[in-house]
Amino acid sequence: MPSSPPSSADPLYPLFLKLAGRKVLVVGGGKVATAKVRALLDAGATVLVVAPAASPALGELAAAGKLAVARRGFEPADLDGAWLVVAAAPPEVAAVVAQAAEARRVFVLAVDDVAAASAYGAGTLRRGGVTIAVSTGGRAPALAGLLREGLEAVLPDDLDAWADVAERQRAAWREAGVPIEDRRPLLLRALDGIYDGRKSRGST
Repeated sequence: MPSSPPSSADPLYPLFLKLAGRKVLVVGGGKVATAKVRALLDAGATVLVVAPAASPALGELAAAGKLAVARRGFEPADLDGAWLVVAAAPPEVAAVVAQAAEARRVFVLAVDDVAAASAYGAGTLRRGGVTIAVSTGGRAPALAGLLREGLEAVLPDDLDAWADVAERQRAAWREAGVPIEDRRPLLLRALDGIYDGRKSRGST
Protein backbone atom coordinates (compact mmCIF):
# COMPACT_ATOMS: atom_id res chain seq x y z
CA MET A 1 0.00 0.00 0.00
CA PRO A 2 1.62 3.31 -1.04
CA SER A 3 2.23 5.84 1.68
CA SER A 4 0.60 9.24 1.57
CA PRO A 5 2.75 12.37 1.06
CA PRO A 6 3.94 13.97 4.30
CA SER A 7 1.96 16.91 5.64
CA SER A 8 3.15 20.09 7.32
CA ALA A 9 1.82 18.76 10.65
CA ASP A 10 4.07 15.72 10.67
CA PRO A 11 6.92 15.70 13.23
CA LEU A 12 10.35 16.44 11.79
CA TYR A 13 13.56 14.42 11.94
CA PRO A 14 16.49 16.87 12.27
CA LEU A 15 19.40 16.03 9.98
CA PHE A 16 22.58 17.58 8.57
CA LEU A 17 23.41 16.65 4.98
CA LYS A 18 26.77 16.01 3.36
CA LEU A 19 26.26 17.54 -0.09
CA ALA A 20 29.88 17.81 -1.26
CA GLY A 21 30.11 16.54 -4.83
CA ARG A 22 26.38 15.76 -4.97
CA LYS A 23 23.91 17.31 -7.38
CA VAL A 24 21.40 19.78 -6.01
CA LEU A 25 18.78 21.29 -8.30
CA VAL A 26 17.68 24.88 -7.68
CA VAL A 27 14.49 25.98 -9.45
CA GLY A 28 14.36 29.76 -9.58
CA GLY A 29 16.84 32.48 -10.39
CA GLY A 30 16.02 35.45 -8.16
CA LYS A 31 17.54 36.86 -4.98
CA VAL A 32 16.31 34.07 -2.72
CA ALA A 33 17.57 31.42 -5.12
CA THR A 34 20.92 33.19 -5.28
CA ALA A 35 21.27 33.11 -1.49
CA LYS A 36 20.40 29.41 -1.42
CA VAL A 37 22.91 28.71 -4.19
CA ARG A 38 25.72 30.42 -2.29
CA ALA A 39 25.03 28.28 0.79
CA LEU A 40 24.93 25.13 -1.33
CA LEU A 41 28.23 25.99 -2.98
CA ASP A 42 29.74 26.58 0.47
CA ALA A 43 28.65 23.02 1.28
CA GLY A 44 30.45 21.75 -1.83
CA ALA A 45 27.30 20.79 -3.76
CA THR A 46 27.22 20.49 -7.53
CA VAL A 47 24.48 22.97 -8.40
CA LEU A 48 22.19 23.16 -11.40
CA VAL A 49 19.96 26.24 -11.59
CA VAL A 50 16.88 26.06 -13.78
CA ALA A 51 14.97 29.31 -14.35
CA PRO A 52 13.74 31.39 -17.29
CA ALA A 53 15.91 34.24 -15.99
CA ALA A 54 18.85 34.24 -13.59
CA SER A 55 20.26 37.00 -11.40
CA PRO A 56 23.52 38.66 -12.45
CA ALA A 57 25.23 37.00 -9.48
CA LEU A 58 24.17 33.56 -10.70
CA GLY A 59 25.40 34.46 -14.17
CA GLU A 60 28.79 35.41 -12.76
CA LEU A 61 29.02 32.15 -10.80
CA ALA A 62 28.13 30.19 -13.93
CA ALA A 63 30.72 32.09 -15.98
CA ALA A 64 33.30 31.20 -13.34
CA GLY A 65 32.42 27.52 -13.71
CA LYS A 66 31.02 27.19 -10.19
CA LEU A 67 27.56 26.03 -11.27
CA ALA A 68 25.40 25.31 -14.31
CA VAL A 69 22.44 27.46 -15.34
CA ALA A 70 19.65 26.37 -17.70
CA ARG A 71 17.60 29.42 -18.69
CA ARG A 72 14.21 27.78 -19.22
CA GLY A 73 11.31 26.34 -17.29
CA PHE A 74 11.53 23.32 -15.02
CA GLU A 75 11.39 19.84 -16.54
CA PRO A 76 11.05 16.63 -14.46
CA ALA A 77 14.23 15.26 -16.05
CA ASP A 78 16.13 18.07 -14.28
CA LEU A 79 15.77 15.96 -11.13
CA ASP A 80 17.73 13.05 -12.57
CA GLY A 81 20.68 12.36 -10.27
CA ALA A 82 19.69 15.06 -7.76
CA TRP A 83 19.94 14.43 -4.03
CA LEU A 84 17.95 17.54 -3.11
CA VAL A 85 15.93 20.22 -4.87
CA VAL A 86 15.40 23.80 -3.75
CA ALA A 87 12.28 25.42 -5.15
CA ALA A 88 12.65 29.20 -4.99
CA ALA A 89 9.88 29.81 -7.46
CA PRO A 90 6.18 30.81 -7.56
CA PRO A 91 3.76 28.39 -5.83
CA GLU A 92 2.43 26.98 -9.11
CA VAL A 93 5.96 26.05 -10.17
CA ALA A 94 6.90 24.72 -6.73
CA ALA A 95 3.84 22.44 -6.81
CA VAL A 96 4.96 20.89 -10.10
CA VAL A 97 8.50 20.47 -8.77
CA ALA A 98 7.19 18.85 -5.58
CA GLN A 99 5.04 16.38 -7.48
CA ALA A 100 7.92 15.33 -9.74
CA ALA A 101 10.32 15.10 -6.80
CA GLU A 102 7.92 12.99 -4.72
CA ALA A 103 7.77 10.43 -7.53
CA ARG A 104 11.58 10.25 -7.55
CA ARG A 105 11.98 10.24 -3.75
CA VAL A 106 13.92 13.49 -3.78
CA PHE A 107 13.44 15.93 -0.91
CA VAL A 108 12.18 19.42 -1.72
CA LEU A 109 13.13 22.55 0.17
CA ALA A 110 10.41 24.91 -1.03
CA VAL A 111 11.09 28.49 0.02
CA ASP A 112 8.13 29.99 1.94
CA ASP A 113 5.84 27.24 0.62
CA VAL A 114 4.96 24.67 3.29
CA ALA A 115 2.55 22.78 1.02
CA ALA A 116 5.27 22.00 -1.53
CA ALA A 117 8.05 21.25 0.95
CA SER A 118 9.23 17.87 2.20
CA ALA A 119 12.25 19.50 3.87
CA TYR A 120 12.73 22.84 5.60
CA GLY A 121 15.64 25.23 5.85
CA ALA A 122 16.78 26.49 9.23
CA GLY A 123 18.21 29.47 11.01
CA THR A 124 21.85 28.39 11.12
CA LEU A 125 24.72 29.42 13.39
CA ARG A 126 28.29 28.25 12.80
CA ARG A 127 31.04 28.91 15.29
CA GLY A 128 34.25 27.08 16.10
CA GLY A 129 33.38 24.01 14.05
CA VAL A 130 29.95 23.75 15.69
CA THR A 131 26.76 24.12 13.64
CA ILE A 132 23.43 24.86 15.31
CA ALA A 133 20.22 24.92 13.27
CA VAL A 134 16.77 26.09 14.40
CA SER A 135 13.55 25.24 12.60
CA THR A 136 9.88 26.06 13.18
CA GLY A 137 8.77 23.39 10.72
CA GLY A 138 8.16 25.99 8.04
CA ARG A 139 5.57 27.82 10.16
CA ALA A 140 7.59 30.93 11.03
CA PRO A 141 11.00 31.24 9.33
CA ALA A 142 11.52 34.74 10.75
CA LEU A 143 11.17 33.34 14.29
CA ALA A 144 13.82 30.73 13.52
CA GLY A 145 16.12 33.57 12.51
CA LEU A 146 15.46 35.46 15.74
CA LEU A 147 16.09 32.36 17.82
CA ARG A 148 19.36 31.81 15.99
CA GLU A 149 20.42 35.35 16.88
CA GLY A 150 19.49 34.73 20.50
CA LEU A 151 21.58 31.57 20.63
CA GLU A 152 24.49 33.40 19.06
CA ALA A 153 24.36 35.96 21.86
CA VAL A 154 24.58 33.38 24.65
CA LEU A 155 27.06 30.89 23.20
CA PRO A 156 30.63 31.22 24.49
CA ASP A 157 33.12 33.04 22.27
CA ASP A 158 35.59 30.21 22.75
CA LEU A 159 33.28 27.49 21.44
CA ASP A 160 36.12 26.37 19.17
CA ALA A 161 38.08 25.41 22.32
CA TRP A 162 35.09 23.38 23.52
CA ALA A 163 35.00 21.53 20.21
CA ASP A 164 38.74 20.81 20.35
CA VAL A 165 38.46 19.38 23.86
CA ALA A 166 35.42 17.29 22.93
CA GLU A 167 37.19 15.90 19.86
CA ARG A 168 40.27 14.87 21.84
CA GLN A 169 38.16 13.35 24.61
CA ARG A 170 36.08 11.37 22.11
CA ALA A 171 39.21 9.78 20.63
CA ALA A 172 40.43 8.84 24.13
CA TRP A 173 37.05 7.43 25.15
CA ARG A 174 36.79 5.30 22.03
CA GLU A 175 40.26 3.91 22.59
CA ALA A 176 39.43 3.16 26.23
CA GLY A 177 36.00 1.70 25.40
CA VAL A 178 34.06 4.21 27.50
CA PRO A 179 30.30 3.67 26.90
CA ILE A 180 28.52 6.52 25.10
CA GLU A 181 26.09 7.02 27.98
CA ASP A 182 28.99 7.69 30.38
CA ARG A 183 30.69 10.33 28.28
CA ARG A 184 28.62 13.46 28.97
CA PRO A 185 29.64 13.97 32.63
CA LEU A 186 33.24 13.26 31.65
CA LEU A 187 33.02 15.93 28.96
CA LEU A 188 31.61 18.46 31.44
CA ARG A 189 34.58 17.93 33.70
CA ALA A 190 36.98 18.24 30.78
CA LEU A 191 35.37 21.52 29.69
CA ASP A 192 35.62 22.86 33.25
CA GLY A 193 39.34 22.20 32.92
CA ILE A 194 39.58 24.87 30.22
CA TYR A 195 38.58 27.55 32.70
CA ASP A 196 40.42 26.04 35.65
CA GLY A 197 43.61 26.34 33.64
CA ARG A 198 42.90 29.95 32.79
CA LYS A 199 42.20 30.79 36.43
CA SER A 200 45.50 29.21 37.44
CA ARG A 201 47.41 31.24 34.87
CA GLY A 202 45.62 34.40 35.94
CA SER A 203 46.60 33.91 39.58
CA THR A 204 50.31 33.61 38.90
